[in-house]
Amino acid sequence: MEDYLEKSLEEWKEDISEVLDQINNEYEDVKKELKVYSYKYGITKQVIQSTVNEEIIDNIREMYHKPFEEKYNELKEYIRDLDEKRKVFQMFVNKIDEVKRKEAPRTDLSASYK
Repeated sequence: MEDYLEKSLEEWKEDISEVLDQINNEYEDVKKELKVYSYKYGITKQVIQSTVNEEIIDNIREMYHKPFEEKYNELKEYIRDLDEKRKVFQMFVNKIDEVKRKEAPRTDLSASYK
């Protein structure tokens, strides 16, 4: 592979890798927050199931359960989007590496015959 091409691909890979790192960091943060809301949502659901007083149940649903459920579902959707972005940007990195691997032997072979 020609030096300019290899250098260009490597620079592009570094740029893509930076974006991928940012996505991975955000993914981990959202994953932690999702875990928190998973517990909060689960706990309020259990408390509601164990409570008999309808007025208390309504208050718990309004104050905690519905907001936790909404946030939990929002975070689940967001983490799916981030996961898709991770896969796409990882594909870029993999394809760049693949091209560099495939092209490297050709350069070596052609250089040895000159």
